[in-house]
Amino acid sequence: MKKRRFWARFRRNRLAMTGLIMVAASFVISLAAPWLAPYDPNHIDLQAVLLPPCAEHWWGTDPLGRDVLSRIIFGSQVSLKVGFVSVGLATLIGLLVGSLAGFYGGWVDYLLMRLVDLMLCFPSFFLILAVIAVLEPSIWNIMVVIGFTSWMGVARLVRAEFLSLREREFVVAARALGASDLRLIFVHLLPNALAPVMVSATLGVAGAILTESALSFLGLGVQPPTPSWGNILTAGKDNIEIAWWLSFFPGLAILLTVMSYNFLGEGIREAVDPRLKD
Repeated sequence: MKKRRFWARFRRNRLAMTGLIMVAASFVISLAAPWLAPYDPNHIDLQAVLLPPCAEHWWGTDPLGRDVLSRIIFGSQVSLKVGFVSVGLATLIGLLVGSLAGFYGGWVDYLLMRLVDLMLCFPSFFLILAVIAVLEPSIWNIMVVIGFTSWMGVARLVRAEFLSLREREFVVAARALGASDLRLIFVHLLPNALAPVMVSATLGVAGAILTESALSFLGLGVQPPTPSWGNILTAGKDNIEIAWWLSFFPGLAILLTVMSYNFLGEGIREAVDPRLKD
């Protein structure tokens, strides 16, 4: 019944359905990249340098004659991989920290929340820049660093949910029946605290994609020749006056992807909000 009510609310939201369709399309494009891309994304053709959009190259070519459409299609794999792996890592850390803080309270809550406050004192992007500058730039380092610097919001959400749930009748009854702390946390409390986490995770994917694109744009992210929307934009910056397509198309891909996850996240939030009535 709850799932049916959730889907009914979600389906009424046109922007949320649009976001869901766009997210699904991005998955299909990413998985089918080897078949959808018209050219090898790393194939260099010095006879086709900086060609504008035309019949052979729909989205033009870059300074090395590589097809921009093919590089953007393969770049979607990098963006989705970074988004989901980093957000998955951040969500796991946030769930663990928030669960322990909300369930035990007292000095455990105090210490963990002070750790959260300490992490929030540092601007996340500049902290990521500092760590990536020390480490070797690679997609795995980017995913780990983004994950370890973006779990604080999830931890706060889960802690708040646990504080409101731990004194409910079903939890008191389970404790009276002799349920262990682990069973109370992972069987009784955590499943009932996941709704806001789903929203946070969906919106977090959009933020992770933006962060990866910014790092690649600055040369600290995915390194060439691996295609990434950010490093395609770098070529666009260097040729902005003569090759507008190098900035427009990857920027459009980032815009549509981030917008679709934001629409999806807002739709999930409205569908699970208990204050909304059918």
